[in-house]
Amino acid sequence: MLHLVKRIFWMYYNWKIFMSYFIVFALLIVAELFYFRVADKFNIIDKPNERSSHNYITIRGGGVIYWVAALLYLLFNFSSDVLLFFTGITLIAGVSFIDDITGLGQKVRLLFHLIAMSCVFYLAGVFGYIPWWIIIIGYILFIGIVNAYNFMDGINGITGLYSIAVLSSLQYVNLVYGNFVNPDMIWYPLIASVVFLFFNFRKRAKCFAGDVGAVSIAFWIVTLLLLLILKTKNIIWLGFLMVYGVDAVMTILHRIYLKENIMEAHRLHFYQIMANEKKMPHRVVSIIYFTLQLVCSALIIAFYPTLGWWVFVALLIILMGLYSVKFRLMKQV
Repeated sequence: MLHLVKRIFWMYYNWKIFMSYFIVFALLIVAELFYFRVADKFNIIDKPNERSSHNYITIRGGGVIYWVAALLYLLFNFSSDVLLFFTGITLIAGVSFIDDITGLGQKVRLLFHLIAMSCVFYLAGVFGYIPWWIIIIGYILFIGIVNAYNFMDGINGITGLYSIAVLSSLQYVNLVYGNFVNPDMIWYPLIASVVFLFFNFRKRAKCFAGDVGAVSIAFWIVTLLLLLILKTKNIIWLGFLMVYGVDAVMTILHRIYLKENIMEAHRLHFYQIMANEKKMPHRVVSIIYFTLQLVCSALIIAFYPTLGWWVFVALLIILMGLYSVKFRLMKQV
C-alpha cells in the first residue's frame, strides 16, 4: 500500500512539473505571436542587403521571447539573485532591441553591456573574491562572447539550434555532476529556443532573432557558464562554445589580415561561405554547427576531469583544421 501511495505521489509530482513547463511553452508561443502583431504594426523588419544571407523581408526581433522567458523565470522563481539576473538581461536586451529598431552607437551598447555583466558578476560573488585583473579579463572575455554570439546569428536556425546544444550540455552537467543553478534556469531558455525554432527553423523564416534575441540568449549562457566555472574552479566549460569560438576568432584574424574593420558587417564566417557562396541550405548548415558542438561538449564531459584538457586541445586543433577548408571553398567560388 505504501509503495502504491509513493508511486501515485511520484506520478502527480512529475505531472505537475510537466504542466508547469507546458504553461511556460504556451505563454511563450502567445508572447511570440503577440510580438509579430506589434512588429507588423510598427514595421520592425529586417530588409536584405549585400551583407545578408537572405533575400526577403522578415520580422526582426523574434528572439525577444528569451527576455520573456527570463521574466517568467523571475515570476515563478522569485529571489534577489534571480532579480539581479533579470535586471542584467533586461538592460542588455533593452539596448539591443532599441539598436534593432533605430540603431545605436557602439559606446552606448558597450556601456549597457558593462552594467549588465556587472550584475552577473555581483550575482556570482566575483567582486571581493576574484583579483581585479582577472575581473577585467572576465569583462573582456564574456562581453566578447556575447558579441561574437550575436555576430554568428545570420542564417535560419543557427542561433536556436546552437543554443539548444549549449544549454543541453549545461543541463546535463547541472543534473549529473551536482546543481550549480536551479534546473529551471536552464529549462526556460531551452523551451524558449524550441518556440523560437518553430518560427525560425524554416526554409523561409517567419522571424529572425535580431540583436535582442541573440544577445539575450548569449547573456543567459555566459551567466550559466560563469556560475559553473566558479563552482568547479575550471574554465574547461568554455568548450561548450568551442565551435562558435573557433569560427568567430579565426574570422576576426582573417579580417585583420584583409585589413577590414572587424566591427562592420561581413560575409566571411564559415557558415556564411557555406550558405551564401556554396548555396548550402541554411537549415543544413545550422544542423552541422549544432551537431559539431554537441559532439565537442559530449567528449569534454566524458573525459572530465581526467583527460578533459587533452580532449579540449585536440578538438580545438581539429576545428581549426576544419575552418581552413573555408579558404578552399572561397577559391572555388
